[in-house]
Amino acid sequence: MKKFFGILGVLVLVVVVAGTMVFLYKKSHKKPVVYTTATPVRTDIVEKTVATGSIVPREEVAMKPLVSGIIEELYVQEGQSVKEGDPVAKVRVIPNMTQLSEADSRVKKAAIGLADARLKLERQKELFAQGTAPRADLDNAQVAADTAREELEAAKSDLEIVKTGASERVASSATTLVRSTMSGMVLEVPIKVGNSVIQANNFNEGTTIASVANMRDMIFDGKVDESEVGKIRPGMDLLLTVGALPDKKIQAKLEHIAPKGVADNGAIQFEIKAAVEPQPDVFLRANYSANADIVLDRADDVLAIDEGLVQFDGDKPYVEVETGPQKFERRDIVTGLSDGIQIEVKSGLSAADKIKNPNTDLQAAAATPARR
Repeated sequence: MKKFFGILGVLVLVVVVAGTMVFLYKKSHKKPVVYTTATPVRTDIVEKTVATGSIVPREEVAMKPLVSGIIEELYVQEGQSVKEGDPVAKVRVIPNMTQLSEADSRVKKAAIGLADARLKLERQKELFAQGTAPRADLDNAQVAADTAREELEAAKSDLEIVKTGASERVASSATTLVRSTMSGMVLEVPIKVGNSVIQANNFNEGTTIASVANMRDMIFDGKVDESEVGKIRPGMDLLLTVGALPDKKIQAKLEHIAPKGVADNGAIQFEIKAAVEPQPDVFLRANYSANADIVLDRADDVLAIDEGLVQFDGDKPYVEVETGPQKFERRDIVTGLSDGIQIEVKSGLSAADKIKNPNTDLQAAAATPARR
């Protein structure tokens, strides 16, 4: 029995030693790397930069009251279309007591003046009838009476304006009725009936009753980094991607580049503006956020390869072309435009060439779990 276990132990030891040697042998002899290849393709190469911003109306106007008071009526709501001159709101004036007192006093004085002028006119008429006063005195008295009557009417109109903001004499130019100063769509009505409003003056910009914009004339208002601003110029095409409309691509044309940059999050940014081309089936709302791809240069229907296939000897680009199964030779190339993914090959390759992927071994290493 002891002899049996001794022989079994020796056999186990032999198997362990043999397995270890086989493992070490395999580990010391790595499998040869099999490089993958790729062929050139004909495609369009577009070099572009990206600007972030929003789509806004080119012209947006805030409607403000000409008098201070309280909103008595609102005639518009958000999304409604209006024309220039359409009423937007009506303001009820809260009279200023000092102005009211002065206007009332003026009416009383004008009434007294008119009564006196009429009395003098009657006296001149009697004297003229008796032949004791010249015609000129009667005419002067008539003028004075007419002037006094007009003064009273003007004083009453001023009193009515102080009380209500309008009068029958100047109803067409009443300041209590706020009208739209442009045709377009009402974007915002930030107030309600009963809210107090303030007219614009040197110390206050006034209360906005409604804002109106022409939604058929939109622009992209964005910013470009200073590293890219030197590459762009007015007239370039932009392709807008709107966050709210991911399936739509909006065309625009660059119109303006700010001559001065501003600091934004530690970088200098330059403002740009581009006219948005309207699309019948797309409604662009004001302040849609958008990214703009600005086309810096393009090459259509050119031979191109992935940039990862290009190797460099100093600053000279080359690729390795397969001449036989897993056999490659160096081929110098002349490159052109790049979009960061693919690069144009102007010479040195044909569409039938198979190009070595120099990163194959790196990909294989990444796919193999690391041994501890």
